[in-house]
Amino acid sequence: MANFTLDDIRAAAEAKYGSTDIDMGEHGILSLVNPLRLPKEKRDALSKIQESSEDRDQGDVMRDAIRLVASDNHKADRFLEIAGDDLAMLATVFSTYTDGAQVGEASASQG
Repeated sequence: MANFTLDDIRAAAEAKYGSTDIDMGEHGILSLVNPLRLPKEKRDALSKIQESSEDRDQGDVMRDAIRLVASDNHKADRFLEIAGDDLAMLATVFSTYTDGAQVGEASASQG
């Protein structure tokens, strides 16, 4: 039987579902919290942002999502100010975030 501590569980969760961090140099580190680690209210809001994406400007959608999942709104605003209207920069951050936020399927061989 496997035996592990709460600290082991926390460390494993952090390793698998940790934040996406952007080093902004002198402006600090912007941490984008994995959706599984967000409170339900924020997860619901993120789903609504994603659902409304077809009817809205993609830059606005990505900016809203980044603001919502950021652990520090001031740093999110600073990052968005730096990024400006550079959709490639926003898309790169959003893509990196969503790739890291994917929940893998368990295979039958895991265990």
